[in-house]
Amino acid sequence: MDRSVLMAMVIAFLFLLFLLMFLGWRARTRRQAGIPKPHAAPAELGTVLGTFEGFYVATTTAGNPLDRVAVRGLGFRARCSVVVADAGVVIRLPGDEPFIPRADIRDFQHATWTIDRVVEEKGLQVIAWTLGDTQIDSYFRMVEPLVFAATIESMRAMRTERNPT
Repeated sequence: MDRSVLMAMVIAFLFLLFLLMFLGWRARTRRQAGIPKPHAAPAELGTVLGTFEGFYVATTTAGNPLDRVAVRGLGFRARCSVVVADAGVVIRLPGDEPFIPRADIRDFQHATWTIDRVVEEKGLQVIAWTLGDTQIDSYFRMVEPLVFAATIESMRAMRTERNPT
């Protein structure tokens, strides 16, 4: 077989592979059309409890760490800065800043794996929250995981003290 024919076959295969990836992502965004875009951060966050550096890993549907949420601002892994404040949590990502209102946070947990990321036991920090009517989990890999966890827990405790329901 001629070398140019082989090269054309490889290029055609790669094109087909990228086309299938694109169509799969587009189908996922259509299936998740009912999930709203995350809130924008309010002008006033209240007292800032901490700012943390690390990686935003993924957001998935609650309890299903292999089902990535493809909503704008939450679909791709990136370096991030997370601001924990009285009003909630701001995830500062390149080009977007999704906001999780304190009232929407259901739980804080630790995990070992999610989509495309496996780390040491309890190496991922998970904020379980509600976006619209959908319960989702956002995974982080923070530089200071223990301080981040303590800050999130203290914010959740303030919510319990202020709203005992």
